[in-house]
Amino acid sequence: MTLQSAVAADAGIPVHEQVYRQLRERILFGGFLPGKAVTLRGLADELGVSAMPVREAVRRLIAENALELHGNRRVSIPDVSQEIVDEIWSARRLLEVELASKALLHLGDDDIKALQDIDDQIDHALETGDVEGYMRGNYEFHFYLYSKSRSEVLIKLVKNLWVQFGPFMRLVYGRSGTANLEDQHKQALEALKARDQKALQVALEEDIAQGMGFIRESLSLSEKA
Repeated sequence: MTLQSAVAADAGIPVHEQVYRQLRERILFGGFLPGKAVTLRGLADELGVSAMPVREAVRRLIAENALELHGNRRVSIPDVSQEIVDEIWSARRLLEVELASKALLHLGDDDIKALQDIDDQIDHALETGDVEGYMRGNYEFHFYLYSKSRSEVLIKLVKNLWVQFGPFMRLVYGRSGTANLEDQHKQALEALKARDQKALQVALEEDIAQGMGFIRESLSLSEKA
């Protein structure tokens, strides 16, 4: 669906909000790669909208540290250092483990079944080497779980973290593929079924460590090259 058709389909959502959501999704799942700048005019032309909603959406994404603006009206993904990656890693471990623990109190059997279905789709993406499919499924799994925590403030903070590391995750997986990925969600699902909070915390920590560790290793290799 193009943005124009989306606007026609749901006129209740302002154009600038739709542009924001679409750009944010691109950042999360690989539409913007680190090191490649794009123009605001180019984005507007691609999305079929005027420059104004693009500027508004980009302004919000800059405030979230998801994009940075250059003097020539180009935007790109901000560079990250190993120190920044470590900070994001620590924040994810604190916030996401807390969200998962809160969610455990409110999850029903239907929710666990929904999470299992999402994980089955992730398995298919891993088997077929579908990097974008894996990333989308991984995002859906985490935020379905976190949505059950009933903690809007923490969820907003975590979403802000994901939009900062997402492009680098896509870059890593684009280079290495999905062959070396281990589906840590299996442990989380077993913990959820057993209503075992400690096991769930461990599973989340290991899942976060896998992804952030890949990014940190990639940055380390780049610095040595």
